[in-house]
Amino acid sequence: MSDWCLQREYGVRFEWGPTGARQLASGTACLVVVDVLSFTTSVTVAVEAGTRVFPYAWRDETASAFARDKEAALAVGRRAATPAAPWSLSPAALRRAPFTPRLVLPSPNGSAISAAAAGSTVVAGCLRNATAVGHLLAQRGYGTAERPLAVIAAGERWPDGSLRPALEDLLGAGAIIDALGSRGGGPLSPEAAAARACFTQAPDVAAAVASCSSGLELARSGFADDVAVATELDVCAVVPVLADGAFHDGTRAQARGA
Repeated sequence: MSDWCLQREYGVRFEWGPTGARQLASGTACLVVVDVLSFTTSVTVAVEAGTRVFPYAWRDETASAFARDKEAALAVGRRAATPAAPWSLSPAALRRAPFTPRLVLPSPNGSAISAAAAGSTVVAGCLRNATAVGHLLAQRGYGTAERPLAVIAAGERWPDGSLRPALEDLLGAGAIIDALGSRGGGPLSPEAAAARACFTQAPDVAAAVASCSSGLELARSGFADDVAVATELDVCAVVPVLADGAFHDGTRAQARGA
């Protein structure tokens, strides 16, 4: 891809999906994955409880083998959760589930984006921890011309497999970009500035997520609690950072001077 598509002139960049992540990863020091409904929201809930989360890009029989290899519990689909296997991609279910120190979280979107960013620092961001993400990354010098970062909104998929840009991820990305911009990050690419404006100009972010296509789909499928957790704006101080294949709390490393 030509350089003019990669937003190289800017310290804070914005793109969509695994393809966008792969294209921008090589030119950025940090990549922030945003999948509000529900991968990165689930990651914050689990990491907040002290769990190390291993992202995995496929929901098939290989996920079980991967979980065994990592000596980790395996999160199943929302409707597949049982008392014997209570962990799933549902952030509300994860909050209710018993503690597990290690968890494999399959997600075709969020996990695929995380894998696409090999070589960059990878952070899981959402509406719950947007300010914490912006604060920590600004402290570490990311989001500048010298250490550019890219915020990647996961989006959803149409039945034919093509990308469907999702409002909830645009707002989550905009919240993180706003937090970075407020702490001196930049310059923002036009794409990043537009995402920021969508967040700052939204009259009620939580209501927008609850009433958008993805929010309605979950609520009408019996998972309104997941939407409620995902729209807990800035309640989480945890910043999940990917290291050795798993997300852990990057704020603790900061506290130790890492």
